[in-house]
Amino acid sequence: MRQAEDTRAQTQRRLATPGDSDSAQPKNFLQACLLLLLREAPSHGYALIERLEEMGSRRDRGVVYRTLRFLEREGLVQSAWEDSHSGPAKRSYALTPYGEEMLSAWAESLRSSARMLGEYLERYHKATKGTSEQAR
Repeated sequence: MRQAEDTRAQTQRRLATPGDSDSAQPKNFLQACLLLLLREAPSHGYALIERLEEMGSRRDRGVVYRTLRFLEREGLVQSAWEDSHSGPAKRSYALTPYGEEMLSAWAESLRSSARMLGEYLERYHKATKGTSEQAR
């Protein structure tokens, strides 16, 4: 009995947790979100973090800034320091033409994922439709 419990615990550690919104997102989805937000308007990191939260994404600030620096190294975004009247200078980020291309590629990939997720949810609904009725 104990061995079966240990095996189940090991399996659960390897599985994505369905309640964790990050596990349900495509790999590197933060990159796509940042590209989209920068397409809407160039911005500095703190404002991007706030806008990510408006989208429902709560990410560690360090992860967001590291991702922005990665996107810049890859040529998807560019940055420049802007003077601030009310404090220290801020690094502002903007999308590059290559970033525009990648944003379009992300959109197409996500459209495909949305179709697949829609199919999954439809099948799930059909498969579980009678389950709650049988439990009564």
